[in-house]
Amino acid sequence: MLKIQPYKTFIRLLFKYIASLGFIGFLPIAPGTWGTLAGFVFLWLVQVDGFYLLILSLIVLVIGVFAAQIAEEEFNKKDSGHIIIDELCGYFVSVVFIEQSMSVLIAGFFLFRFFDIVKPQPVRLCEKLPGGFGVMLDDVMAGIYANIVIQIVILTGLWK
Repeated sequence: MLKIQPYKTFIRLLFKYIASLGFIGFLPIAPGTWGTLAGFVFLWLVQVDGFYLLILSLIVLVIGVFAAQIAEEEFNKKDSGHIIIDELCGYFVSVVFIEQSMSVLIAGFFLFRFFDIVKPQPVRLCEKLPGGFGVMLDDVMAGIYANIVIQIVILTGLWK
């Protein structure tokens, strides 16, 4: 006899919803870019920076690992394009501990997307990790690369 456990079904659907940032992950063109744009708009409106953005990034990372793992199972696909919580987290990392000016937010957006798409090492290695870890950590690494580039440009005085 088949036992229906509605709470398990609800939890799985909730994590799938979280992993896809609601409906955004189901947009037909470039869902990852839309997920990054969601992070951009959030930081532009809320203006979370410094230590608080680091904490927020860590919270999104932990939730994202679980949500991505379950969403992969639900979509029956490794790192499905519908899973975009990793783009949100990676974008947050790209601008953490940097002054949240519009130019920094825009640079973070484009640099993060560049490193997320190109996937230089060790970004590509992180992508091969199993389950939710692989989904999330490659984008965190892409965010770290973007952050380093912005920090170097600021520190060298090329950007004021």
